[in-house]
Amino acid sequence: MRPRSLTWRLVGRLAGLQAITLTLLILLIGAVAIGLLRAGLLIGEYEGSTLDRLRDAVTRDAAGGLMLRPTPELAALRAEHADLWFIIRDTEGHQLSEGTVPAQFAPIASSLDHVSEARLKWNAAEAMRPAGLVKWVDTSAGRIQIMTGTYGELSMWRALESTPLLFLNMILPIVVLMTLATLVATPFVVRRAMKGLAHVAAQAERIDIDQRGVQLPLDEVPVEIAPLVKAINAALDRLDKGYERHRRFLADAAHELRTPIAILSTRVASLEPGPEKTYLLEDATRLSVMAGQLLDLQRLDQQADTFAAVDLVAVARQVVLDLAPLAFAAGYEMSFEHDDEATVVNGDQTSLERALTNLVQNAIDHGQRRGTILVRVTKAGSIEVCDDGDGIAPEQREQILEPFRRLQPGGRGAGLGLDLVQSIMRLHGGRIEVDQAPSGGACMRMVFPKVLPPC
Repeated sequence: MRPRSLTWRLVGRLAGLQAITLTLLILLIGAVAIGLLRAGLLIGEYEGSTLDRLRDAVTRDAAGGLMLRPTPELAALRAEHADLWFIIRDTEGHQLSEGTVPAQFAPIASSLDHVSEARLKWNAAEAMRPAGLVKWVDTSAGRIQIMTGTYGELSMWRALESTPLLFLNMILPIVVLMTLATLVATPFVVRRAMKGLAHVAAQAERIDIDQRGVQLPLDEVPVEIAPLVKAINAALDRLDKGYERHRRFLADAAHELRTPIAILSTRVASLEPGPEKTYLLEDATRLSVMAGQLLDLQRLDQQADTFAAVDLVAVARQVVLDLAPLAFAAGYEMSFEHDDEATVVNGDQTSLERALTNLVQNAIDHGQRRGTILVRVTKAGSIEVCDDGDGIAPEQREQILEPFRRLQPGGRGAGLGLDLVQSIMRLHGGRIEVDQAPSGGACMRMVFPKVLPPC
């Protein structure tokens, strides 16, 4: 399932809350209005009351003339006002009248063809409702003109009848505008509020295994999200402390192992020559290399700004001189080649010596004790270590670079050598390649990104 969007969840809930609030408000206003109407507090004078009742009652007879239906409202009006008067006419000459038109309005009643709409008062200066009205209105009988007096009050029905119009004309536009404002403004507000969280996410993406002591910023994080960020920072701190304990343990263990290994190597060297001495020397050397690998894992924390110019030819020559006796004792020939007198790169000499030592040691361990181990430095900035063994199958070339991974169970070593070489090459911006030698054996290649001009 796709994760739900926080922005649209807020938009939906705000819009729903607004709709519910406005609905309850409308219902409350309606209930209050009905209560006031029933109490007679909203019913007052209304000049169009008589005209409205006549308009609702007017209809046509069978001959097409005008007539009034006996509606309850009209009956109540006649009962309440004995002096009720009106004139109803249409554009076709049909006319309907009742009562006596006041003398003051008689001239107007005889000239209705020239009157479209009028409010008739006894005294124009008085601020009161008019005594009569003249108006063209639309009815079920068509468009008609009504002239009548102004009797009656605003009825409850008329008041309630105007409520839907009030909703459509005033409240509904407000609801629409508020909903649109919510849809437009809420995503913008949420994005602004979550800006700090986006910054935290960007910081978290840059955290790497080689970076320790990193904490996510809390400056711009919303208060509601702050506990989560604090929990992540606490987890990072615990991981850093655990890594530091692990690092100290490896360093202490490696230092403690070096002394007994050195004593063991000295005692083995004093033995009489023979196959057993050769095997013991190989095992002691392997223990020394493993202790060195553990120490090298700690040295990889250094920064690249401590690098200096390193001559790969000199490094390779020294490693070959150091390990040649071990290779000869194991039944190998050693060969050293280089394209130029000096091939200089930017790096850490101790780490590169250790990486190349691991590759040569690996060739001694897995070269089947035959043929030649070749160490070659190319002018392009790479060091190759090739043997004449059985080689490495293509599908296994990536696997052997993983830590603690050995192709043969029970084999020699702890499976850290090639992983250490790969880590050292990554620190130098390079890489290690696993290939096949021309003889069919394995060929390990340390490739550097750039060769410096010789000093």
